[in-house]
Amino acid sequence: MSGRTGPYCLLFLFLLLTLASPGAAQQAGPELLNARWTAQWITCPQAPARDVAVCHLRKDFTLASVPPHFVVYASADNRYKLFVNGKLISRGPSRGDLDHWRFETVDLAAELHTGTNVLAAVIWNYADLAPMAQMTDQTGFVLQASSAIETAVNTDASWKARLDTSRTPLPLPKDQVGYYVAGVGERVDGSAYPWGWEAENYDAATWALAQKLGQAGPRGMRDSHSRWMMVADPLPPQAETLQRLERVVRAQGVPAPPAAFLAGQSPLVVPAHTVASILLDQSFETTGYPELVVSGGPDSRVSLMYTEALVAADGTKGNRDETEGKTVPGFRDEFVPDGGAHRAFSPLWWRTYRYVQLEVRTGEAPLTLEDVRAYYTAYPFHQAASFHSDDAMLERIWQVGWRTAQLCAHETYMDCPYYEQLQYAGDTRIQGLISLYATGDERLLKNAIELLADSQTSEGLTQSRYPSALPQYISGFSLYWIGMMHDLSWYHGDVEELRPLLPNARAVLAWYEGQLSSSGLLGRLPWWPFLDWAKEFVDGVPAEEADGQSAALSLQFAVGLREMADVEDSLGDAEQARHDRALATRIGAAVYRLCWDAVKKELADTPRKNSFSQQANILAVLADAIPPVDQSRVLERVLQDSTLTQASYYFKFYLFRAMKKAGLANRYLAQLEPWRGMLAEGLTTFAETPGNSRSDCHAWSAHPVFDLLATVAGIEPAAPGFTRVTIEPSLGPLHSLQAAMPTPHGVIGVDYQGDAKQFTAEITLPEGVSGYFVWDGRRTPLHPGKQHLLLAPAQRP
Repeated sequence: MSGRTGPYCLLFLFLLLTLASPGAAQQAGPELLNARWTAQWITCPQAPARDVAVCHLRKDFTLASVPPHFVVYASADNRYKLFVNGKLISRGPSRGDLDHWRFETVDLAAELHTGTNVLAAVIWNYADLAPMAQMTDQTGFVLQASSAIETAVNTDASWKARLDTSRTPLPLPKDQVGYYVAGVGERVDGSAYPWGWEAENYDAATWALAQKLGQAGPRGMRDSHSRWMMVADPLPPQAETLQRLERVVRAQGVPAPPAAFLAGQSPLVVPAHTVASILLDQSFETTGYPELVVSGGPDSRVSLMYTEALVAADGTKGNRDETEGKTVPGFRDEFVPDGGAHRAFSPLWWRTYRYVQLEVRTGEAPLTLEDVRAYYTAYPFHQAASFHSDDAMLERIWQVGWRTAQLCAHETYMDCPYYEQLQYAGDTRIQGLISLYATGDERLLKNAIELLADSQTSEGLTQSRYPSALPQYISGFSLYWIGMMHDLSWYHGDVEELRPLLPNARAVLAWYEGQLSSSGLLGRLPWWPFLDWAKEFVDGVPAEEADGQSAALSLQFAVGLREMADVEDSLGDAEQARHDRALATRIGAAVYRLCWDAVKKELADTPRKNSFSQQANILAVLADAIPPVDQSRVLERVLQDSTLTQASYYFKFYLFRAMKKAGLANRYLAQLEPWRGMLAEGLTTFAETPGNSRSDCHAWSAHPVFDLLATVAGIEPAAPGFTRVTIEPSLGPLHSLQAAMPTPHGVIGVDYQGDAKQFTAEITLPEGVSGYFVWDGRRTPLHPGKQHLLLAPAQRP
C-alpha cells in the first residue's frame, strides 16, 4: 500500500532529476518524464536471462563538435560500469526495486572529442549469488539520451555485445562464518578476457549485435514495455579515491616486500614454481575496490583474501592488532594471468577488509606483482562536525564511530558492509541521526525513508530491510521507520516532504492498533517481534505471555505513536495527533497497571512479573508510562541492577535517550566503557556485539557520534529544523570541550571551559537562529552570532 498517487510519482521523479544533475533536469523534456523512452533495454544474445552472466557492450559514434553538455541516463540489471573512450565514468544503478528502478544521470561531455568516440559498458547479473540487497528481473542495460543532441547513443540493436566468459563467481569458502548475504567472490581467467575492450582502438568486428528486451520508460507512464519502472537516482555518485595498504605483516615463499612495493614504486617478482603469501594490513577497516596489476606469469594463480580480523586456531579474534599465529578466514577473489604486461584485475563490486592476504602460485614462468592498491568507496559524506575535549579517548571514539558510520553508508545505509549490506530500519534510524549531526546531508536518510515506504504491503507493515530479494518483517522496525520520519522533520525541518507518506505511516499504526488485546497491551504479534540481541531474549524477542502480552513491545508501539503525533502536528492534523497521543497514554497506563512491581520498583516484562529487563524500563520512560517524577529513580535502578536483562550496544541508544529525558545525561560518559573496551581490543570500527563479534563494523554501534554532540555538547533543536535551539551540555567529568555541528541554517559552535571554581561557555549560532542555554537548571537566552557566558560550576556526578 503505497499511499501515493500518480501525480506525486511524477513530481517525485522530477525532483529526483533535479537533485541528480541540475544540467540534466534542464534538458529533460516532458516526454522523458511521462512516456516511453526511445532507448531499448538490451542484452547479449548469448546471455541467460536470469542466470549468472557478465556482458560487454559497445557503441561507436561520431561527433562533428563536442557540445557543452552530453547528458545520458544509464541503468542496468543487476549492475553496470560505463566507460567513455576507455575511461570509467559511472557505476550503477543504485539499489531499488523493480517498481522503482534507479537510473543515473551522467554528463559525458568532458570525455568526448571530435571524430569517433566509443561508449562501453560491462553489465553483470549474479542471479541467486547476488547480494541479498540486490533485486532483479533479468540481465539488461539501457542508456537514454536526454535530448535530440545525444540520440545516436540510445541503446538499441546497433550496439555490439559480447558475453564475457572469463569472469565466474567463486563459491563462499566453508570457513565463512555467520549469516552472510553480501555476494560472492570472482575469478577472472586472463586468457579469456578481452583486454582493451572498452578502448577506442579495440576491434569489435566479431561481436554480435545486441538483443532488444523492450522499450524503457519512467514510472508513472501509461503502459510499460519492460519490467523496470524507472526513477532517477536522488543520490550523488559514490566516493572513489585511491587508498593504499599501509603495512606488510609477514611473507612466506618470497622475501617480505619493502614499503615501496605498497606505494606502487617497487615491483615484486615471484619466481617460477613458487607458492607465496603476503599478509597486508590497511591498519583500519575500509571498503573499496581492490586492484592488482601484474605482468607475465601465464597460468599463475593469484588470490586476494579479505577479512575484518584475523582469527586464532580456536576461532577467536582477540586483539585485532595482534597477528602472530592468526590466519585469514576465507572470502576471496582470484585472478589467472595470461602472461601479458600490466594486466589490471579488479572485482566488479567493492570489498570490506582490514587485512588482505595476497596468495600466489606460479607455473613455468615468474610473475611480476607491479602494484596492489584499492579505491576507497562509500557515500560521499563531508564531515562538517567536530568534537574535541580534554579526554583524548572521546576523540578516538568520535573518529572510530564516524568511520563505522561511513563504511555502513553507500547507495543505501547498511547494517554492516562485510556480511549483509542490508538497509534495516532499526539500524538506519540511528544512522540517519548520525548523518544529520555529523554532515547535515539528509539525502541518504530521505532515500531510506522512500525505499522503506516502497516495501509496504497491503496489511500495513513495511519490510524490516529494503531493498531485499528475500522479504523479512520485523514489526517494530516499521515503528522505527516512523521514527526516521520524525527525525527528518525535527532535526532537519523537512516536514512537507513527508505529507505524501502520511497514509503509509497511518497504515503502520492502524496495523498495530488492530493487534491490541482487551488488556490494553498488544497481543501475540505475527512475523518477528525482534527488540534487541540480549542473551535472555530468544531470537531477540522479549519475554511475552502465552497470549503475547509484552510490556516492551507494547511500549515500543506507544513511543511510535508519540513520534507520529509530532509529525501529524507539524503537518497540521491536530485531531490525528490527539488520537495518537491518547492511544499512547492508554497503552502506557495499561502497561504500568499490569506490569509495575511495587516491591522492586521496576517495570516487569509481562503481567506475570517473573522477568525484568532494562529494555522494558527504558521504553517505559520514553513512552511516559512511568510517572515523570519517578523516571529518574527508575533509571538509576536500571543502571545499577545487574539482574536485569541488559541492553545491547544497539539498544543502549535508547537507554541514552531515556537517561537524557530523565535528567541523567551527566551519567552518559560513564556508560561508554564498552566503546573504550573495543578500542583497547584494536578495533578500528565498532562491532555488532561484545566479545568475539561476528561483524567488526556495525552501524548501530556508532551512535556515540550523535550523543557526543547532542548529549555531551548538548546541541538539540527546540523547534523543527533548528530554527530555535536548546543547548544543554552534560559534561560529566570533562573540563574542556569544543564542538561544531551543521544545521540547515549554518554551523553551531560551542566551547566550554571549566573547573571547580568557574565555568565559561562560548556559543555561536547561525544568523536567524535563537534559543536558550541551560545550565544547572537555569535558562539563559541565546541570540544569533557569538556570545560568552560566565556561569557557576554545576554539580558533577
